[in-house]
Amino acid sequence: MSLEQTACDDLKAFERRLTEVITFLQPQTKKWRLILAISSLLTAIGAFQWLTDPLTSQVTFVQSLVNHPFFTVNCIVLLLLFFMGIHKRVVAPQIIISRVRQVLADFNMSCDDNGRLILRPRPTTMS
Repeated sequence: MSLEQTACDDLKAFERRLTEVITFLQPQTKKWRLILAISSLLTAIGAFQWLTDPLTSQVTFVQSLVNHPFFTVNCIVLLLLFFMGIHKRVVAPQIIISRVRQVLADFNMSCDDNGRLILRPRPTTMS
């Protein structure tokens, strides 16, 4: 087997593995995005109810939170999600793709959002 054929096979194997990793992460990313969207929406609804309650300005902050358990629980859940790293799980494929693009730039290559390799034309040297 020639050196070119080996390099081509290696590139194909790398591309297959990269697309496999990105494809594997897509369902998990969608699930975490949905969880984040629902949690944010419920927290926003609770915050609206909390802020429009006329008693909110008349009682202490802690008593106000006790009076609105829907907002308090949703706010705590949203904070816990962020402490557990949901913000990283939501953008995991984009992080991987951007890092791969940085490495591939050294080899005059890139990749699309699905992990397919893009070979750039060789730079021409003008003397």
